[in-house]
Amino acid sequence: MNEGKTKEQDSGVELEFDLGDPPQKVWRAVTIPELRERWLPKDALADPDAITVTPGQKVRYKLRDDNPPFLESTVTFTITPNATGGTCLRIVHELTDARFDGMARAPANSNSPPLMLAA
Repeated sequence: MNEGKTKEQDSGVELEFDLGDPPQKVWRAVTIPELRERWLPKDALADPDAITVTPGQKVRYKLRDDNPPFLESTVTFTITPNATGGTCLRIVHELTDARFDGMARAPANSNSPPLMLAA
């Protein structure tokens, strides 16, 4: 496995790894609950079932923080074969909670007074 590439986004993190294992083995590791449990605990999952699946290629899970404010996010695993017979594993973890949108718009040091909108 290589060091991996990390790219931060406004609402999440994107990681990419080149693995020596074939795509089928990596697919099992991200989809079989007993194998997935080793690195993605079921307590972190909002639902143990995937919310979207493209067999052998992509799977997405919904996560929920276990501490207040219990924000929800998704983690998407995309698996593609690489040139050496191994796997390119792309992991995208995005904060998808609607409450995050409101937090992102107002800076923490905003001193402006709240405004009332006319009806």
